[in-house]
Amino acid sequence: MAAAPPSYCFVAFPPCSKDGLVVFGKNSARPRDEVQEVVYFAAAAHEPGSKVECTYIEIEQVPKTHAVVLSRPSWLWGAEMGANEHGVCVANEAIVTREPASESEALLGMDLVRLGLERGATAKEALDVIVALLEEYGQGGNYYEDGSSCHTFQSAFLIVDRNEAWILETSGKYWAAEKITEGVKCICNQLSLTTKIDAEHPELRNYVRSQGWWNGDSDFNFSEVFSLSDDHLACCSGRESLEKQGGDVSAQAMIDVLRDKDSGVCVDSESFLTTASIVSVLPQDPSFPCVHYFTGTPDPSRSVFKPFIFVDDVKLVPKVQSPSFGNDDPAKKIPRFQEKPDRRHELYKAHEWARSLLENDQVRAFSLNNDAREGQTILRRVVFFGFFCCCCYPECVALFPYFYKVKS
Repeated sequence: MAAAPPSYCFVAFPPCSKDGLVVFGKNSARPRDEVQEVVYFAAAAHEPGSKVECTYIEIEQVPKTHAVVLSRPSWLWGAEMGANEHGVCVANEAIVTREPASESEALLGMDLVRLGLERGATAKEALDVIVALLEEYGQGGNYYEDGSSCHTFQSAFLIVDRNEAWILETSGKYWAAEKITEGVKCICNQLSLTTKIDAEHPELRNYVRSQGWWNGDSDFNFSEVFSLSDDHLACCSGRESLEKQGGDVSAQAMIDVLRDKDSGVCVDSESFLTTASIVSVLPQDPSFPCVHYFTGTPDPSRSVFKPFIFVDDVKLVPKVQSPSFGNDDPAKKIPRFQEKPDRRHELYKAHEWARSLLENDQVRAFSLNNDAREGQTILRRVVFFGFFCCCCYPECVALFPYFYKVKS
């Protein structure tokens, strides 16, 4: 079984965060050549008996879905991370437990991210949606666009709103969850829940007892029961960086952590890369809007975080959306993934161009005057202003200098 890529999710609540804000962040570590796009779907009403086609299976649709903005691998239906119009943010982690993940096509963890956002107006509602769908449809199928091998994982989630967060960890249809209302939390591709469990599958403990994984005499520790090894608590690189901020965790502090390659939070290895990132700022005062920053491009240390705010008349931006191949998409044909089409969107291509400049003599010339960092800043701004993604609203442009200054 392939090792899960080391993605990281963070949330900071007051008193660790500034100005009564909840700050959420995630790096999505995926195969190096995978393209991630940013897409928006408006709120919608659906006819009774409607179905929705997820990545691999079709499920029952609900009467109404919320507006969502998503960052997703462009070949699938779900999302690695995203937010909805009610200020709910959800991110997914691929994890490995002692129970093998199913290769049978069911719901991916990334499908559950989108379904939770479309159907949950609070973090707790999104959690309830996800666990109900797990129970009904299960999870399984290939996590990667790879026709030569099936890469399967279990799922963990960080689910956040203006008031609370839930860490949800699963193995098959079984799950446990912890509620968070203060401080800093980090999850990654290892189990983290121990004995503090605020909600769980009603048959969880009977099931693990029947498997001989827990005798019922000791405290029930979810990570100890389901982990393959004893390293399940050693995953949270970057958490210390946020905790050192004291009460000053901000969007900028979260961005700095996501850009940190030395800690391993920003992944850049032979097989995997941080292919996209998100930072969301959720004011606890509901009279203020939530602001969601997406890179839409790989490597946050060389990407600009671009803001999105839910407004009444969202303008779609095709420059951050990958080409659509319809029913001819190799991800939809059986057998799947026999070809790999070019899924790069315009912003992705522009980012590739800018990165090539950073690595050639045109940018190295800046170093003659010790201005290499200035050169990177100029290129970031070129990409931002030339290919501004996600919203392109006058409201968002006006708010941009207030919420986030481009890091030099």
